[in-house]
Amino acid sequence: MKFLNLLCTIFLFSILNTSCGIYSFTGASISPDTKTFQVNRFENNALLIEPGLELLFRNSMIEILENQTNLNNVNSNGDIVYEGEITEYRISPTTATADNTAAQNRLTITIKIHFFDKNDPEAEFDQAFSFFSDYDGTLQLTGAVRDNAIEEIFERITQDVFNASLAKW
Repeated sequence: MKFLNLLCTIFLFSILNTSCGIYSFTGASISPDTKTFQVNRFENNALLIEPGLELLFRNSMIEILENQTNLNNVNSNGDIVYEGEITEYRISPTTATADNTAAQNRLTITIKIHFFDKNDPEAEFDQAFSFFSDYDGTLQLTGAVRDNAIEEIFERITQDVFNASLAKW
């Protein structure tokens, strides 16, 4: 009986292991020839410049790729390459009070991504990704308010970039 259970377990494992092909639990569809990724410097070309924003975004991209793939980060000659520019960093009121002041403000960040894939040139794209975070109109966009807003925005944008480039969503 133990032999039969062992045989069934091995059989099921082999079917599950081979039937899915190249698959990850994040939904990434990565060529077996792709072993490395490279995230180049992002230029900050927004009209309103937040110092260090380009480095924060680059680090966020590296983090999501390291956490959701088995690819190795390299500084040059990556199999897949991400680069681009920050094109928008905008603060705008979203709702007003009876006193004509902002009840809520919105930080919007837009990043144009250039994605290159040595093993699949058809997957390459240039695309803008944008997201926003709302915060109370009585607060200034400094310190923890700014940090939390940027973190929320970058979490969404990096996931969208990952989905567009590797998950093909």
